[in-house]
Amino acid sequence: MFEKVNPAHPDKVADRIAGALVDLAYKKENDPKIAVEVLIGHGICHIIAETSVHISKEEAAGIVYRIAGNLHTDYCEVPQDVHLAKNQDGKIRCGDNGIFKGVPVTDEQKALCEIVAFLYNTYPSDGKYILDQARLIICQSNADSTHLKEVYPNAEVNPLGDWTGGTDVDSGATNRKLGSDMADSVTGGGLHGKDLSKADVSVNIYAWLKAQKTGALVEVCCAIGDESVDGIPYKEIVEIARDYIRSIGGFEKFAEWGLARYENDN
Repeated sequence: MFEKVNPAHPDKVADRIAGALVDLAYKKENDPKIAVEVLIGHGICHIIAETSVHISKEEAAGIVYRIAGNLHTDYCEVPQDVHLAKNQDGKIRCGDNGIFKGVPVTDEQKALCEIVAFLYNTYPSDGKYILDQARLIICQSNADSTHLKEVYPNAEVNPLGDWTGGTDVDSGATNRKLGSDMADSVTGGGLHGKDLSKADVSVNIYAWLKAQKTGALVEVCCAIGDESVDGIPYKEIVEIARDYIRSIGGFEKFAEWGLARYENDN
């Protein structure tokens, strides 16, 4: 049983905006410290960024416009807490407390990711989908339901009829679709809108990749300030996560699908 949303879902739009801001911070510094929260909907985008790198209101508004259209952007920028900043002085240490569980993806989860990628390429608008054994539920906005039934004759398509979707009729917030992003894996925090020093990003990616490689459950916990996690230096975990983010095209691309992504969508 697995639920997936596409990159046009309002929550994923918020994740993408947050990811794009992190990408911009990395263009300005090699190892910035940044955490971004985004709330979007009904013509407004609220952004709070705790960051070591200055991002102008014009830069933030430009990102919002590119991803979500002509919305009013309310951007608030504040420095990172001094105590958190000291944690990274001199060495790369774990950026937060956390629990993380990496789980190998199932054939069912892979199948739904493939279905969602196909539908998004055909209908690049808000959508949500469930696969539970033989039961496929497709909720796709701005779509020809007759066409969807022709492609997936056994699916339940738009059970309440055709719909519009998007941020004009719904709100979105960062890290509200972690089930879609991580399948059966578990985290105590969110994946998106944060730099690589944050365990929510680096250790989640590390545990996920290790689970896919070994085919076994990976469980990890850490405390803020730890210099090693799962028996390896935290700096190495950060570099593993950095390589993964680079391989898929950056934090904004990471936000589109999360960790549970269609294999050919890299």
